[in-house]
Amino acid sequence: MPHYFYLARCSDNSLYAGTCMDIQDREAKHNDGTGAKYTRSRGPVHIIYNEEFATLSQARKREAEIKKWSRQQKEELISV
Repeated sequence: MPHYFYLARCSDNSLYAGTCMDIQDREAKHNDGTGAKYTRSRGPVHIIYNEEFATLSQARKREAEIKKWSRQQKEELISV
């Protein structure tokens, strides 16, 4: 089963980076308050970008890499 790295845009226009196995389910969890603590007060959340990986380890490595990026770099990734 594939794993995903994703970027979600929160209602305050901030970006949240995470990993999951099911994009639609993860977005629903963020929006019903059972997702990440960061997104609980920033809903609704929309997953706007994702990349697929064979393993969770690969997806988490990508997440760690992108979390170090500036907001501008993340916005450029989304716009590609």
